[in-house]
Amino acid sequence: MRIDIISVLPEMIEGFMNTSILGRAQRKGLVEIHLHNLRDYTTDKHRRVDDYPFGGFAGMVMQCQPIDACISALKAERNYDEVIFTTPDGEPFTQDTANTLSLCGNLIFLCGHYKGIDYRIREHLITRELSLGDFVLTGGELAAAAFADAIVRVIPGVIGDEQSALSDSFQDHLLAAPVYTRPAEYKGWRVPDVLLSGHEARIKEWELSQSLERTRRLRPDLLRGERKA
Repeated sequence: MRIDIISVLPEMIEGFMNTSILGRAQRKGLVEIHLHNLRDYTTDKHRRVDDYPFGGFAGMVMQCQPIDACISALKAERNYDEVIFTTPDGEPFTQDTANTLSLCGNLIFLCGHYKGIDYRIREHLITRELSLGDFVLTGGELAAAAFADAIVRVIPGVIGDEQSALSDSFQDHLLAAPVYTRPAEYKGWRVPDVLLSGHEARIKEWELSQSLERTRRLRPDLLRGERKA
């Protein structure tokens, strides 16, 4: 898989992309992640990529030209499954979204900034819009980093124990059961006896009951088939 991220401030997430799971995935050759500075594609001599909005609205808007130039340059080199815009008013990103996108070959993420991007880009170049949640960030870089992490970690071979990723919260639309490690007792706080029993069937039953209980208590919308943005 190849992921291209277009940003006004790529340095915000450069370290993140080369660390931990994402860094190891790249070193294993399972994914390529490339950051592109949008200012490298503008024709403005001052490297500006934004301008005042028509209509007298507040804020600044990212212009069409540099975005179009960057996306066109990337598309001239390869085909992309999706060109994704990170925006608060997009569809909520879920584990199902991550699973689906992990099967793609090439993805572009466009990070919004300022007041947003010229809407013509969204109409003509963007194929999908994804939201990290119902809140506004300074830019879309943090959202793109979160999306990339969620997508890459479920690619086979990225995590040494693939069952670990498959047992994460939301994979089965339930929250994960509590987890414990050594020592079995700490300050009088004991690990549930069933986890020390070695009885696989009983442990599985406990795991499911705990997942259901936590989901009912913390995220009942998941049991109703809803999605929380």
